[in-house]
Amino acid sequence: QLQLVESGGGLVQPGGSLRLSCAASGFSLAAYEIGWFRQAPGKDREGVSCIPISAGITVYADSMKGRFVISRDNAKNTVYLQMNSLKPEDTGVYYCAARPGRLYKSCPIVPDYDHWGQGTQVTVSS
Repeated sequence: QLQLVESGGGLVQPGGSLRLSCAASGFSLAAYEIGWFRQAPGKDREGVSCIPISAGITVYADSMKGRFVISRDNAKNTVYLQMNSLKPEDTGVYYCAARPGRLYKSCPIVPDYDHWGQGTQVTVSS
């Protein structure tokens, strides 16, 4: 059974950092495009970042560039999202999502993915 499990969320002060993990089971992440999305209360789900199957390429939404870093460890079947310089507006539930690799050197940061995790809460507050 294909499953994605996010972890690493929590409460952090503005300016702080968190690293989210997305662990896959039942399939190999190496052949999948992986996206991170977030949803704040009362708002639509928003694309954060994604990583295609081609090594060395990452995609970010404009507001995350320079603050967030996405990476994958295929040996651990896990994708990470390092979040730095966090702001209160980064608060929300963060989801990872996967779809079989299609674009090879790119990936979408719109929710056009086949498989989703249950989400992990990130709260940025003093």
